[in-house]
Amino acid sequence: MEFSSKLLENAVNEMSQLPGIGKRTALRLVLHMLQQPKAQTLALSQALLNMRNDIKFCRSCHNISDVDLCEICANPNRDDTLICVVEDIRDVMAIENTSSFKGHYHVLGGKISPMDGIGPHDLNIVSLIDKVKSGEIKEIIFALSSTMEGDTTNFYIFKQIQDCDIVTSTIARGISVGDELEYTDEITLGRSIVNRVPFEYSLKL
Repeated sequence: MEFSSKLLENAVNEMSQLPGIGKRTALRLVLHMLQQPKAQTLALSQALLNMRNDIKFCRSCHNISDVDLCEICANPNRDDTLICVVEDIRDVMAIENTSSFKGHYHVLGGKISPMDGIGPHDLNIVSLIDKVKSGEIKEIIFALSSTMEGDTTNFYIFKQIQDCDIVTSTIARGISVGDELEYTDEITLGRSIVNRVPFEYSLKL
């Protein structure tokens, strides 16, 4: 792809590094921004810069937040004895959209994946185990995607806490094996949360 401007080429190259954005789509987006008022482009760049510099992670659940304790963890109406374990913020958003869960979350920040060089110590697992061992948690819901990596992560955590006096459950398999949570429709995901099953049952499948 030939460019008449090095500035344009650099902008397209940077834009094309985003997931799902090829060079042609990146070019279309960059040209669109060039056609907009300069103030709009500056507002976009400032919003991205502010997000990158000022974003925080909740000290309790590791969810993305503007403050040290996210709104969910700070909400006194949520059940703090019930924790839903998810991979990232997209899963929190997906489950919240169902309005079927009133507990707290724990965001791992990924899944165990030896092929990608991601081990247990690369995730927020230790802090989850510490919560369970504090004795204040009554139930852990495993809500990772039903992939090999998700199941491996679930099993690893389960082995770490199986001797604790706690109920472990997993979302019902209304979600197809191999599916990502963020692409699951809200009704199916909501029913999976409500109709969760003891985690031990999933080990027999």
